[in-house]
Amino acid sequence: MHRDLGNNRKSYNKSALTEEAISDNPLELFQKWFYEVEATEGIDEPNAMTISTLGLDGFPKSRVVLLKKYTFEGFIFYSNYESEKGKAIQADPRVCLSFFWPIMERQIIIKGKAEKIAKNLSDGYFESRPEGSKLGAIVSDQSSVIESREVLEIELKKLEEKYKGKEIERPDYWGGYLVRPVSMEFWQGRDNRLHDRIRYSLQKDFDWKIERLAP
Repeated sequence: MHRDLGNNRKSYNKSALTEEAISDNPLELFQKWFYEVEATEGIDEPNAMTISTLGLDGFPKSRVVLLKKYTFEGFIFYSNYESEKGKAIQADPRVCLSFFWPIMERQIIIKGKAEKIAKNLSDGYFESRPEGSKLGAIVSDQSSVIESREVLEIELKKLEEKYKGKEIERPDYWGGYLVRPVSMEFWQGRDNRLHDRIRYSLQKDFDWKIERLAP
């Protein structure tokens, strides 16, 4: 099997990222970009982000999850705490998040540390989920080996009967993480591969050092 992708190229010319147009705080620039992405047609799930962790096997692993909230503290997503991802975060909370919006020719790379959010916050979000999503979180022993899809569907039907007409409570092994950023890099595609890269690095007293990186 062989395929040469060397000629797959495109030009980047939709926007620019200058120091004069950015905020002192990277969360403000993130919000500005996210609003612009949401207002752009043709982008499905703009809150989809890649999270990379260092696994217990020593290998990094990346997967796509959905951002559910962002604040000046950081970025919140939800997962099974006992999953491969959850165990990796428990062992080493350093993670990397990345957003890529090709239609906008933009990317954001975020380094930070993940921590569990308060139980009442996880409870509140779990209560807002559709019933099917609640049962899905309970029935899935995420990342574990299962015999077949049929086994999973049979267990789901059992849970549907068990909780019929009853309140579905959040299991202790499922909840939210807050990623507190220590570095945020904003990438804007430009002509001739001379892309704009602006990096914010967290300093003492919650100040941010701003630097331009070579493309």
